[in-house]
Amino acid sequence: MRFSSTYFIIALLLFITEALIAIFLETGFIRYTFGDFLCVILLYCFFKIFIKDHHFKIAISALMIAFVIEFLQLTNYLELFNLQDNYLAKVILGSTFHTSDLVAYSLGIITIIIFEYKIYKLWIT
Repeated sequence: MRFSSTYFIIALLLFITEALIAIFLETGFIRYTFGDFLCVILLYCFFKIFIKDHHFKIAISALMIAFVIEFLQLTNYLELFNLQDNYLAKVILGSTFHTSDLVAYSLGIITIIIFEYKIYKLWIT
């Protein structure tokens, strides 16, 4: 365990971006698809604040978490926790399943894996 100020700043900027998207955009590609793309990158960066190595394992873990939450949207899981009327829970956790969200999550993680690989190669050479 350690603290990475670089990943903290990136995660903070991504969180602010996600919040602005949620507040100011009600529909469209950026709200639904690009927001999901960024969401999984935010989750990855959050983990990387505290964990130094294991880029690929963390990326796959972030993807699995996103997939589990997305598949939970096929159920009434918000009602189970009495959150069906909570706007914030609906925005953060979502309430409807879309396969396009799974694609956005996957593309986000692929982007992270490529980016980390390129950065890693720069540090070695």
